[in-house]
Amino acid sequence: MNLEQYINAKYKGKSTWFVDEATSYENQSRILNVSQIKDYLNGEHDILKRPNYKYNGETVEPRRIVIQLAKTILNFKAQYLLKNPVNLIGDESMVKEFNKVNKLGRFDDVNVQILLQLLKFGEVSEYLYIDGNGRIKSKLISADNGIPVYNNYNEMIAFIEHYTFDGITYYNLYTDVSVQEWSNEGGKITKVGESPSLGGLPIHYKTLHELSDRIGKSELDDYQNILDNMEDVLSKYIDSMYKFINPIPVVTGQQLTNASIPSEIVGAGLTLDDGSDFKLVNGSLDSKSFDLVYKTLTQTLLDVSSTPAVSMNKTDISNLSEVSIKLLFSLADTQAGVNETYLREGFYQRWEKVQCLLKYKGIAVSDDEMVSLEFNFQYNTPSNHKEILDNMKTQFDMNAISLETIIEQSPYVNDKMREMSRLKGVEYDVHNSNDTVGTV
Repeated sequence: MNLEQYINAKYKGKSTWFVDEATSYENQSRILNVSQIKDYLNGEHDILKRPNYKYNGETVEPRRIVIQLAKTILNFKAQYLLKNPVNLIGDESMVKEFNKVNKLGRFDDVNVQILLQLLKFGEVSEYLYIDGNGRIKSKLISADNGIPVYNNYNEMIAFIEHYTFDGITYYNLYTDVSVQEWSNEGGKITKVGESPSLGGLPIHYKTLHELSDRIGKSELDDYQNILDNMEDVLSKYIDSMYKFINPIPVVTGQQLTNASIPSEIVGAGLTLDDGSDFKLVNGSLDSKSFDLVYKTLTQTLLDVSSTPAVSMNKTDISNLSEVSIKLLFSLADTQAGVNETYLREGFYQRWEKVQCLLKYKGIAVSDDEMVSLEFNFQYNTPSNHKEILDNMKTQFDMNAISLETIIEQSPYVNDKMREMSRLKGVEYDVHNSNDTVGTV
């Protein structure tokens, strides 16, 4: 089913069908979910809705402690996978051209934003275009502004971008061949303009959703409830601590005066009968139970979110070997591998579109060259540099590894070709580099 058939079947050929598509229940529900996640990340947590209560006849405003651990976890995951640029491996001439596109378009920074939005909202879209300077650029469309349109074969046939500015709602309708601009300025949906879409449809990045293969699922859904309980336990414990600070006066025996015990007992005197007793009684807090519950919730949060305890300062370490470090970060590696899969799927589509855009600039990249395209992610795992260098030196002495490979793997070298030029005693030519490894 193509786009025309889809519009005729679902909207009776209506020219402004995209408005109805954007306001459908399914899409509005998805957009509402994204909005709620944004509110949560902005600090609007359920603990802030905790009501006031009565204590000693007075209305008390309870502690409402907000813990923004979600941001810390999400930032860790993004930097763990993309702190080091993603290497692109393939045909020499293809990589050389793609590497130029990457650097001029600042795609390394775009990659981090894509992953962050995938983790936060479960999906994000990317549109590639050629700007006024002739550079290939990337435009990200957030999940609450972008609506992919799929047919019955689960193929994207159109994409709707909508947003409101200064009280006016704008719609950008992307198809295989064009981008149409619409707005409701003046109270009526009118077409503002149309331009060719050289890169085709936007790329729809999404995570795995058990109930749908057309939308993604936010990672926060898996552990937001744990964070809510951590905030609840901590807030209530702090309240209890302040309650028990105030002691309760208790008199045992007969008073010699009929006067009641003053509420401001500190500094006052009492006259008691022989054998009578007066004391201030404090409640006791079960700090061990609180400690156990909070630590259990924290460990559960780390387990569910696949976050290494050592990265959150929850484990003391010293003198670890390379194998021990890998074991500590094994769960993070597993999750990073899953996130890598989501990115790979989108990256293949990205560079296919870049191949098409380069043709408009007179640069040809053949399909045979595209077949060799691969991506190499380097996780930001802490490493024992001395152990790595010792192992590489042993291999080099055995003639089992080349000097060039050692330079590539060295944690102290950022630019392999520049370092090779220095070793050869020649000047490095940045314009005629024949390096077959670039960054995507």
